[in-house]
Amino acid sequence: MASIAIIDYGMGNLHSIAKALEHVAGKTRVIVSSEHAEILAADRVVFPGVGAIRDCIDELKKTGLDDVVRQVAADRPLLCVCLGLQALLDESEENQGTHCLGIVPGKAVHFRKELKDPDSGARLKIPHMGWNQVQQLHVHPMWRDIPNGSRFYFVHSYYAVPANADDIAATTPYGADFASVLAHDNVFAAQFHPEKSQHAGLQLLENFVGWNGEP
Repeated sequence: MASIAIIDYGMGNLHSIAKALEHVAGKTRVIVSSEHAEILAADRVVFPGVGAIRDCIDELKKTGLDDVVRQVAADRPLLCVCLGLQALLDESEENQGTHCLGIVPGKAVHFRKELKDPDSGARLKIPHMGWNQVQQLHVHPMWRDIPNGSRFYFVHSYYAVPANADDIAATTPYGADFASVLAHDNVFAAQFHPEKSQHAGLQLLENFVGWNGEP
């Protein structure tokens, strides 16, 4: 039986993403695990995350799961969510600067303090929280049956700036357009929370269940 492992490193709302995946997984088994062997035996892996990046990286290193994420990113479909996306990068501005996993070249930066809506001039709140549009930049199997411009649910104060613009799979407007989805080989990383994004989010998770890792 095919399986999807959700990496449990002590951070993230694992129950909600597990339930959402189970809803669309069909016969695919969904497991939540911190066991290296169990994660590495899975056909597909989800790397979730909420909270501070330094705590995330510290927990990954403490448990050895940082190397597990790197191995998974090298050889099978990997879906990263929210902080999981930022952890893929080389570094983050958060916590006075944090070295990350270095899987996708780039860094996570903070929204500037004087962020304003370009149309109304109104000041925008940080963190960026709530529903917002996701503009797909190119065709990808993970976008199957998801209309361009669909709205997803966000909660974050930092966003990814990849070194290679070709890694940007979608952008979202908040003061200016930022990279809300990265696609790098067999890695698909979303700044939004698909498990909180109703129909579009469930469709994205269903697409992941069937994705073979090819762009």
